[in-house]
Amino acid sequence: MAMAATLSLPKLPNLPPKLPQLVHSKSLPPSLKSFKTQNPPPKDLHNALNETVYHLKSASLPLTALALPFFLGPEDAVAVGGQFGILEGRSFALIHPIVMGGLFVYTLYAGYLGWQWRRVRTVQDEINELKKQVKPVAVTADGTPAEPPKPSPVEAKIQQLTEERKQLIKGSYKDKHFNAGSILLGFGVFESVFGGVNTWFRTGKLFPGPHLYAGAAITVLWAAAAALVPAMQKGNETARSLHIALNALNVVLFIWQIPTGIEIVFKVFEFTTWP
Repeated sequence: MAMAATLSLPKLPNLPPKLPQLVHSKSLPPSLKSFKTQNPPPKDLHNALNETVYHLKSASLPLTALALPFFLGPEDAVAVGGQFGILEGRSFALIHPIVMGGLFVYTLYAGYLGWQWRRVRTVQDEINELKKQVKPVAVTADGTPAEPPKPSPVEAKIQQLTEERKQLIKGSYKDKHFNAGSILLGFGVFESVFGGVNTWFRTGKLFPGPHLYAGAAITVLWAAAAALVPAMQKGNETARSLHIALNALNVVLFIWQIPTGIEIVFKVFEFTTWP
């Protein structure tokens, strides 16, 4: 918003110096009367005051300087256009889409780690169920099998799942998933806030819309999924299922947000310059 800078307050007429009219001593209380008589104002102070009032009366102040703050809204009062330097440039504007693209891939990786850790538990449940289906082998009086047992399909499946579980445990997927989730939460929340701050640096305001709302929802889902971890560590299956559901919804929102993010990147190249 621009205003004409030529407007000014009307100049007051130049008046000869005039001493300020003093209050009559009869109207003063006794305490002030004694102070007035004991401490009379020096003449130099009167002269300096009169000269200051004289020059202020004849001064002309630009009306723009007085009226501009009242005509600007809070978002317009924060001017953009160079005072933030490189923070308004294309380099900083491209940090957000690059980092968020990396976080999207990292989200899929963290989901893979979590699923592998879940397999460690579910495979053991499958093994326990299969063991219930194994038929007992007939033995002699001394406890030896009556005939060499032939491996049944159930026992072969148990052996296969046991080996698979051993490999999953060696992968340390529990620790890897926990570390990946912590990194995703920290960098994700930071970068979500940074994206909004960078937009404000470049334009002086935010743009409510699908991209902003989806980004806020993703950030909330990250926090909500992380808040379920204590209950999950205590074996709460409901918390585990809800954790998976929230992260699945997070991935869906992430994918849905990509087209709007690409559109914003095009606008960054259109309206910003290097660096």
